[in-house]
Amino acid sequence: MKIAVVCANGKAGRLIVKEAVERGHEVTAVVRGENKTVAQNVLVKDLFDLTSDDLAGFDAVIDAFGAWTPETLPQHSTSLRHLCDILSGSDARLLVVGGAGSLYVNPEHTVTVSEGPEFPDAFKPLAAAMAQALDELRKRADVRWTYLSPAADFQADGERTGAYILAGEELRVNDAGESIISYADYAIAMVDEAERTTDAHIQQRISVVRR
Repeated sequence: MKIAVVCANGKAGRLIVKEAVERGHEVTAVVRGENKTVAQNVLVKDLFDLTSDDLAGFDAVIDAFGAWTPETLPQHSTSLRHLCDILSGSDARLLVVGGAGSLYVNPEHTVTVSEGPEFPDAFKPLAAAMAQALDELRKRADVRWTYLSPAADFQADGERTGAYILAGEELRVNDAGESIISYADYAIAMVDEAERTTDAHIQQRISVVRR
């Protein structure tokens, strides 16, 4: 497969690139500066400057964009909108590294993780920005997108176990009662999804938790 990882220099992006390369895929890292990944190919370009021609021919485009400061949080929506616009009508899958705050905690899908009493106030603006981006993404019927939310405890330096549970829109816990996933195991799930040959999760949000 030909896979592009956008914003590949981030912690999640680098591990996703590594996982895809080790499986034998042809991977292009899209970065703004010096490449810090193991990708075979590199495109040095800002996400907002990408064109349809830049992403032509890829089977999957993985969006690993992240923003955390108050002035950049709106870019969760604008960056995803730009990627959708340039991939509109193409056969490429758009796989988005999402957040856990927008996962639902009830069967009626009326209450999210970020609305719970234990959710840290410091992360609420980020969760709101990512939830808004997801809401806008749900309206895009012209793109073959899939949004992959991690578990509530998303551990950058967690171990690679190779075992995970794929779930849906609701927060899932494992048999130990934990909602946890390492970046390394998340990368496995993301590349597994990129390799999927069916349309089972097209235009859907799914989630992943360590088994």
